[in-house]
Order: sequence, then C-alpha cells, then structure tokens
Amino acid sequence: MGRRLVWGLLIAFLCCAISLFLAPNDLHRSLVAATNHAQKDHHVNRAYNDALSKAILFFEGQRSGKLPADQRVTWRGDSALADGQPDNVNLVGGYYDAGDNVKFGWTMSYTTSLLCWAAIEYRQQITSAGEIEHLRQAIRWATDFLLRSHTSSTTFYTQVGDGNKDHSCWERPEDMDTPRTLYKITSQNPGSEAAGDAAAALAAASMVFEHVDAAYSSKLLQHAKQLFEFADKYRGSYGASCPFYCSYSGYQDELLWGATWLYEATGDKKYHGYLTSNQGWSGSVSEFSWDNKLAGVQTLLAKVTL
Repeated sequence: MGRRLVWGLLIAFLCCAISLFLAPNDLHRSLVAATNHAQKDHHVNRAYNDALSKAILFFEGQRSGKLPADQRVTWRGDSALADGQPDNVNLVGGYYDAGDNVKFGWTMSYTTSLLCWAAIEYRQQITSAGEIEHLRQAIRWATDFLLRSHTSSTTFYTQVGDGNKDHSCWERPEDMDTPRTLYKITSQNPGSEAAGDAAAALAAASMVFEHVDAAYSSKLLQHAKQLFEFADKYRGSYGASCPFYCSYSGYQDELLWGATWLYEATGDKKYHGYLTSNQGWSGSVSEFSWDNKLAGVQTLLAKVTL
C-alpha cells in the first residue's frame, strides 16, 4: 500500500536531479508539484490502511466464545460457552451471523475463504499496513471453529442456534437465552454445499498458515480433504439453514470451489482432473456470493491456466 508514496518520493528526487537542466521557476514548480503528489498519496495510503484495519476489526465484534486477552473490541464479553453440549461436542467459538446470535457454518466458511484469498493475494500490502497478524487471527478464529465442527469424516456441524427463535428476540449474545439448537450433516443427511464450502475455507487457510504454523496448516489441509470427499461422495443439497440461507444455485459450485482451493493448496493433479471432468457445471454467472461461487472458481483457474 506504500507503493504510491514511494513513487511520489522517487519523483521528488528525480525532480532534484533534473533541476540542473531547468530554469529556477520551472524547478520551483516541479518541486512543489512533486511534494503535493507525495503528500496526497501519503494521505490516500493512510486512509486505505485505516479502512483495512477497521474491516478486520469488525470481525472481533462478531466473535463468539471465550474472548482472548488481546481482544480489541473491549465492549464485547464471553458468550455461548456451552455451545455443543447437547451432543457432547465442543462448538464454542466462531462468528455470529449478520448481527444476530446464530452461527451458520456454511456462510462462515465462505467468509473465511475470502479472508484467506485476501491474505494470499495481498500478503505484501497487508503486511506493509501492519495488519497481516490481525487478519491471520480473524481467519484462525473461524477455522478453529470449523475444525471443531468436523467431528468425524462424515459428520459436520453446520449451525448453532435456532434462527426463527433468535430473530424474534433482539439481545446481546452475552445475555441470550434462546435455544442453542444444533444442526449437522452426515452420510445419511448430506449437505454438499456446507461441506464443500468448509473444504475450500480450510484448504485456503492451509496456504495462509503454511509458513507460519506448519503443523496447523497440515491439520487444516487434512480436514479439507476429508470434507471435500464427504461433500462429493454423499451428494445432497443442504437445506437446514433455510429460510435464512437457501441453496438456489445447487451444490455443484461448492464442489468446484472446494476442488479449486485444494488444487491451489496441493497442486495434486487429481483435483485438476476433477475440475476438468466437471467443467460442464460451470458457466456464465452474474454474481459471486455465498450461494454461487462459480465466478471465484473461474477467476482462480484463469490465473493458473493463462
């Protein structure tokens, strides 16, 4: 993000060098113009850095679970510390959705994959802005929850909380008394959208942490592979989050999305073969959203193949 400032300063130095060949008035005008350009770019960069910082900070306000000592949104407190207890599993953590107190694993996975994509694509710029560690923390808060939600090779918890009852009662998560109902997909009750999206998120996250925490990266990739196999082998459309998040585009885009990120993370030709053999699922689309990932698939693959 500091590239524009660097160029502005470079122009100022070049103006000084060129001054040997300029009249005094021309020199003055050139230096003033270069200085103004550098100052303007500095303010622009600072504004972008501030926007980036606040965008990442937003996720700390959405955190569920036991908050860490370095929590920057200090008006938030611990919440939903018993999530998962009815099934004897630990589903504490993750993010609340859209200002309410429900945790939707499907859309959380989509959000996580986009955060990872930003961390991979713009790592240098985000590092220069001093925000890369905050971004990694935001990603890990989600991926830790997704890992806990994947309790076996064919079991994935997709939602915590009853959307209808939650939406009928506006309250802080620290004070909520609405049911923490659990929803899951299994081989008998599949949901390829949710499993495929989680596979994509964990595969992308494995790339984010590859050179930071190798053991964690390997764990993320292992779960991503299992979730993708689960999504593909036991195909079925996910409907548990309706009417809040319904699958209008089907599950094919999530399968391609998962395979694409696994190919990005591993370079394994079998994922490329999967994408090639199922390319008929893809087509022209008018959106890129939590429901339809085809534009993202096409963008990622274009970078690999072109």
